[in-house]
Amino acid sequence: MEFITFTLDNYANSIVALFLAAVIWLYFRNNPLKHSRWFMLRRFINWFPLGMTYSFLYMGRYNLNVSKNALGTQMTKEDFGTIFAIGTLVYGVSFLINGPLVDKIGGKKGILIAAVGSSIANILLGVLTYLTVTGQLHMNMVVAYSTLYALNMYFQSYGAVSIIKVKAYWFHVRERGVFGAIFGALISIGIYFAFDWGQKIVELTKAGTSGGWFHNLLQKVFATNVLVDGHAVSATWAVFFIPAIIILLWVVIDIWLIKDTPEEAKFPAFDTHDADSGKMDVEHSAMDLLKKVFASKLMILIALIGLTSGIFRNGIQNWYFIFADEIKQPGAEFFKSHWGLLLCLFGIAGGFFGGWISDHLYQSRRAPPAAMLSALVIALTVLMAVYLFSAPLFVGLAAVLIVMASVGLTSLMAGSAATDFGGRKATATCSGVVDGCTYLGSGIQSFFIGHLVPSETVGAAVSFMGLKRDWHWWPLFMVPFAIIGLGIAIKLWHDLPEATRRYNQQQKERDVPIT
Repeated sequence: MEFITFTLDNYANSIVALFLAAVIWLYFRNNPLKHSRWFMLRRFINWFPLGMTYSFLYMGRYNLNVSKNALGTQMTKEDFGTIFAIGTLVYGVSFLINGPLVDKIGGKKGILIAAVGSSIANILLGVLTYLTVTGQLHMNMVVAYSTLYALNMYFQSYGAVSIIKVKAYWFHVRERGVFGAIFGALISIGIYFAFDWGQKIVELTKAGTSGGWFHNLLQKVFATNVLVDGHAVSATWAVFFIPAIIILLWVVIDIWLIKDTPEEAKFPAFDTHDADSGKMDVEHSAMDLLKKVFASKLMILIALIGLTSGIFRNGIQNWYFIFADEIKQPGAEFFKSHWGLLLCLFGIAGGFFGGWISDHLYQSRRAPPAAMLSALVIALTVLMAVYLFSAPLFVGLAAVLIVMASVGLTSLMAGSAATDFGGRKATATCSGVVDGCTYLGSGIQSFFIGHLVPSETVGAAVSFMGLKRDWHWWPLFMVPFAIIGLGIAIKLWHDLPEATRRYNQQQKERDVPIT
């Protein structure tokens, strides 16, 4: 275990870089439609900067989690749960506006709005954290953080729909399982940036520490002459400022390289054989786009699976970090120390597991691997509850496996299924509602788990809704949602868009392997 910890400590960035290189290699290896080399390269030039912008948006989203531990009792679990829940609810509801808007203006403009808006919100959160740490805040902290975090999450909500909107025009249905895996990889890499880079920023800006040139640079930029009652304070606010700067750098690259469609990049029109195949001349109003989701039983069921994946993903990645900080994990400390890296690696594995199985074993049906992943979550959450305080190593391993399954589910539902059944014209609206439900699930778990687990505040209520506050409610809360997700996935097992079904049949009649 010590060897593993040492290796992760010294080579974490290299490991993530290798996994990213593997993702890129798999992208170029997966070419079932026999695209030209230039098309494959130009599509990479399109999705890579778009994807890295999205990854760093994640860093500017989950830095709140890192700041919570750094702020200690200045932000209690109840405070954090409420702030995160409000932000995720705003994120989810925003799709009712932003989804149809991105379908009209295109993914490139959407990702630029997301990046610039989130950068501004993170700068404001940095200022707020400075005022909190230095004791200059003269209003309720929960109200202040909730307001700015909600603003951040409003702009963040443009991100996922924008990347999926661009992808819908560049990737055929038979390639979207693998793109869903790439989408999951981008999410996972962003979580690594948020937790591990974010934690490193907190450590490098801690008061009274010294180190190399980069450490000294951060201290000089963010922590010089900041005193409270004559004592230096840690510059926790840097965890918000630094992602904002990085995101703005990607904005410049995005303006230069991203094209919304292959036609804009001088390629011929490309039929992706999704639900809009043969209907690209039809124009939809915002109300038409919303009806395409809310009047469709199928889309509602896909969104419900998305909701369950949000409960699992954020239910684990948010709360294990806090649980392991409060309840020491002898023999499993490296899970918390390298939480972002482990989430990244297992998330990439989950995305590729679901996407590869979907495209190669189930003819681009997304429900079968979703059912497998939901069943895995049921088993792991039950076992976590049983061994929560007796087997730290198992709890850590179960946690990262649940995140693996949840990223796979999110990739399949928001990244692929919503686009397949929604079609290119309604991609942002359909995937946005599904992703919004994912964060609605996140908001639900954040509020309830935040009030069901023990409070660190002296004199806080010892029960919630008649239930004694206990860490066991953390995994148990997720069990019924995993059961619901499994049931819906089984119900959708054989569903495919009609255009995709026709395409598969044509390939079969031509005796072309469907891979």
